[in-house]
Amino acid sequence: MTDSQIPADDNLQIDDIKAVRAEGRSELRALMRAQIAIGRSRRDDKPKPAVTSPPGHKPGAWPKGSHPPGPPLDWRYPKAAWDAAVRHYRNTEHRPDQPCDCGNCPPEETR
Repeated sequence: MTDSQIPADDNLQIDDIKAVRAEGRSELRALMRAQIAIGRSRRDDKPKPAVTSPPGHKPGAWPKGSHPPGPPLDWRYPKAAWDAAVRHYRNTEHRPDQPCDCGNCPPEETR
């Protein structure tokens, strides 16, 4: 079977397969490879065109009027607040039966 005889679609019939098998293994392999190539060509996405950058844009630079994101808001808490939160977490996890001494919890009698 030559390349010109290999069908370009999946309209293969049982008689076609029988005829190719009668011609030999190499013909059947060529037909199966052609069918796999046809399936892959359908599945592969076409390459998308590249997005053009606005005029005057420097590669790797942020667009004008914007800037890179700053540090997370969590980093803006003072160290004393972080320490108190850590102390509260440790007290509630490791000593749940004792009153918390983190400084932020209300007294036991007002809970």
